[in-house]
Amino acid sequence: MSIDTPSTGRMEGRIHHLPVRIYYEDTDFSGVVYHANYLRYFERGRSDFLRYAGVRHAELLEGDNPTAFAVNRIVLDFLKPARIDDALVVKTAYETIKGPRLSIRQSLERGGEILVKAEVEACCIALTGRPKKPPALLLERLKPFLEPSGSSF
Repeated sequence: MSIDTPSTGRMEGRIHHLPVRIYYEDTDFSGVVYHANYLRYFERGRSDFLRYAGVRHAELLEGDNPTAFAVNRIVLDFLKPARIDDALVVKTAYETIKGPRLSIRQSLERGGEILVKAEVEACCIALTGRPKKPPALLLERLKPFLEPSGSSF
């Protein structure tokens, strides 16, 4: 990796840590992060977890049976606001895969304090939008990170 390559974060156990910085563009007029932007941080966390595990979105789209993802459920608990210039960490754990569904837990933290929690259910889909079984490549590369008991945080 070159010095100019963006970081995909790091793993601690089976939890992925992705540092993010809050910029002016992320906030409302009061300097507090606009609520919809939390979804962006969590999306980056899920994508960089996959990238860290060796799963590339482009690779999933190649071939005879392309696979994409759709979030079909997300629950956010806003506990405390993030503010301009904050240095935060998105923590992500892929918990289970059942059929086409992936269960994911995430948190956004500042100095170890949880600001926002997310429970996410994503689904593997064909390019037609129909649910489909995850490809073997995805299952193989995520297997070491899945929680046998289903609880991570």
